[in-house]
Amino acid sequence: MTREIIAILRGVQPHEAIAITDALMDAGITRIEVPLNSPDPFDSIARMVDHAGDAAMIGAGTVLDVDAVTRLAGIGAGMVVSPDANPEVIEATKAHGMASYPGVFTATECFSALRHGADGLKFFPAFKLGLDGFKALSAVLPKTAATYAVGGVGPADFADWHAAGITGFGLGSNLYKPGYDAARVGKLAAEAVAAYDSAFS
Repeated sequence: MTREIIAILRGVQPHEAIAITDALMDAGITRIEVPLNSPDPFDSIARMVDHAGDAAMIGAGTVLDVDAVTRLAGIGAGMVVSPDANPEVIEATKAHGMASYPGVFTATECFSALRHGADGLKFFPAFKLGLDGFKALSAVLPKTAATYAVGGVGPADFADWHAAGITGFGLGSNLYKPGYDAARVGKLAAEAVAAYDSAFS
């Protein structure tokens, strides 16, 4: 089962990146992003890509410019996640063959992102949009649009968001905070996967 969960490792450091990647993969989470405002993020991503190979999609979050996209492509990253919907970033991501997950909040941003080639829409911060806001937006979006709730949404909310039609989730502090070791991340990831499987089965 391919779970639509993206683990967000904000603050992860290169020396711990591989162990945490293994913990996430062992639990069943195979999409992992390292936000670029983490310590030495390109180093962490390169290590994770080399280690995981095709077993996981490794990429970056908080990607704001084309230069970062180009650098990510050079180290073999598989996806680019952003807090905004910059058309240039989306187009550059797709030109390099990577998956694009831009941040959106309004109908204008959603449709702009899709027109420029986004693979999925990252609704951020999802807890501010809420279920009612998401339902209103999803009513006008293409049925094929992949949608992800990110920010203030955790495993306890999976069932409600699934019922509203969400595709998946981005999980940050629910899975990792600086100082969490691989064992703790693995435990939290297993709990998130169980909640996802229960909601989406």
